[in-house]
Amino acid sequence: MKTVQICLNSIDKVKAFVNEITKFDTDFDLVSGRYVIDAKSIMGIFSLDLSKPIDLCIHADEAGMDAILNVLKPYLV
Repeated sequence: MKTVQICLNSIDKVKAFVNEITKFDTDFDLVSGRYVIDAKSIMGIFSLDLSKPIDLCIHADEAGMDAILNVLKPYLV
């Protein structure tokens, strides 16, 4: 598991982010304060405070991590 900080400060970014991560067969959690939601859920993402960076927990093995992080580059803080 790896945790990175991402910024989703627009509706278009949220839609693009969800479209990118749904291509992977792994679990992603977004953590904001005491809330943990499925990162593949657009409705869940909009329930969070998107004005500041959010922690993304990636539940993948090290072998697939490089491909995931490469896709996430536009969103990383």
